[in-house]
Amino acid sequence: MEPYHMTRKERQIHDLQTQKDILKNGKFTTLGLCRNNEPYVVTLSYGYDETDHALYFHAANKGLKLDFIRENQEVCGTIIEDLGYLKDECAHAYRSLVYRGKISILKDLKEKKEAMEVLFHHLEEDPDPIRDRTLKNDAAYNRVTMIKIEIQQMSGKEGYD
Repeated sequence: MEPYHMTRKERQIHDLQTQKDILKNGKFTTLGLCRNNEPYVVTLSYGYDETDHALYFHAANKGLKLDFIRENQEVCGTIIEDLGYLKDECAHAYRSLVYRGKISILKDLKEKKEAMEVLFHHLEEDPDPIRDRTLKNDAAYNRVTMIKIEIQQMSGKEGYD
């Protein structure tokens, strides 16, 4: 898909590192999925892997988002970095990122483990206690679905509205 032109060009974030910083600083993303012309939007916590330029998520083994993913691997998402309300200006400062990519459900145990490590290290200061409590052995990975988005395109914006 062709990138959409931004109306307020002075607010566009062109710098790739700044865009990656938004990915690194964020904790939640809202995904737009579609099947048979039926849209579905869901907000999830994620882990960002800068090396692979990918986002990772965990989910239950059954559910609507998995049904959508199986039918259409094209995805669009957004991350908003809240920089605070500007008191007495009736405005809110932010940076945001819209990305597009391919979404997939990971099947390989090694990939699922690596994805979970990315997620843990992105979200937790000390991932060891939660890992020890929830993933005691390889069989524990059968109780969770790991999802990957390979980011193919991004555009960023900053300002206040």
